[in-house]
Amino acid sequence: MPGSFPVFVGLRYSIARRGNLLLSFVTFLSMLGISLGVMILIVALSVMNGSIGVLRGEALKAVPHVTISAAAGDLDWPGLIALAERNPDIIAAAPFVEGEAVLRFNGQDTFVRLRGVLPALELAVLDASGPGDEELFAAMAEIPGGMVLSARLAAALGGYPGEEASIISLAGLLARSFSDSRSLTITGYEDFGIYGESNIVLLQLEQARSVLSQDPGAKLRLRLKVTDVMAARGIAEDSFGALPGLEIVTWQEEQASLFNALAMEKLVTTVMLLMIVLVGAVNIVSTLVMVVADKSADIAILRTMGAGSSSVLGIFITQGMVAGVAGTLTGAGLGVLLGHNITAISQTLERWLNMLPLQGEIYLLSHLQTRVDPGEVLLISLAALSISLAATLYPAWRGSKVRPAEVLRYE
Repeated sequence: MPGSFPVFVGLRYSIARRGNLLLSFVTFLSMLGISLGVMILIVALSVMNGSIGVLRGEALKAVPHVTISAAAGDLDWPGLIALAERNPDIIAAAPFVEGEAVLRFNGQDTFVRLRGVLPALELAVLDASGPGDEELFAAMAEIPGGMVLSARLAAALGGYPGEEASIISLAGLLARSFSDSRSLTITGYEDFGIYGESNIVLLQLEQARSVLSQDPGAKLRLRLKVTDVMAARGIAEDSFGALPGLEIVTWQEEQASLFNALAMEKLVTTVMLLMIVLVGAVNIVSTLVMVVADKSADIAILRTMGAGSSSVLGIFITQGMVAGVAGTLTGAGLGVLLGHNITAISQTLERWLNMLPLQGEIYLLSHLQTRVDPGEVLLISLAALSISLAATLYPAWRGSKVRPAEVLRYE
């Protein structure tokens, strides 16, 4: 038999139902189930990709792309910066020191994360610098004892530029030593992200080192800003991997618990939504079982005309895959379309919901961001097609085992 014969007959069976409404309805349900499963899975993963991207961007406002520290002794940061400038994938580098401290403002004590920076270099390593950051760091450098608060900390304290505050390291406070206490002046605010540190305080590097002199964990380190944050470790190791006594920590390792949890949530969501595709596949099984029972006489005639078991197997696999392919293509198309336009749809929905006599502030849909990954769309489509193919195998095998003599005996 020619290789196209099973495909031709399978397509013929799929298109010509001859008034069998039950088979047509079950086939439609199969296609609908697969389409919905693929579409919802693509949209859900696109929303999660967008959310993870936003979360990563907000986290990188507070966390360096790469942090380099010395395992022992002082860090030769000027030499390391000179070395970093030779790597085109490193945008900027700047030294910093960080430790726990207590900020006192208007009689209120607040635990803060004190970070000492060089204003002249810090602006270049910020992941997302704002239009007023240049003036902000210039004022911090000019005013003795000038400090920059995170925007959320300033809002919580009610502090304004020009007001005074004092700071002491947590280690000094625990040791009941107030020799490193300093009086400071608020010079401005900086955005460290929605999901970043909400209690960061920036000081000039030498002032911060003086405050944190009793904190053994407040070592001088170097932070890098790289061109590709997803390849941060490789970029850093190209320049510093061969140097002994250096420890390299990337933002992925710094925020490992957060992004590992998001990756696990994404995996669980994918597995759960694939169950919708499985429902469509179960309908394919039931459809083909009924088709085999309905077409037993046709199968017997084809077998007597010379069609082999493999040809009959191909006929029913082709018929089952029609629903799988049509459902997958429809779902993938709708999923990509919705994935690219879900933000506009969510904004329209939010405006409509805010017109209702409900609390509009609880419908925070306008911030929804998506990113459609072509690789994920391809994998989802292949998974749906594989499930559909697996669903056709048993009914097709049953059809290929029909014995012509037993069927035609009663015809």
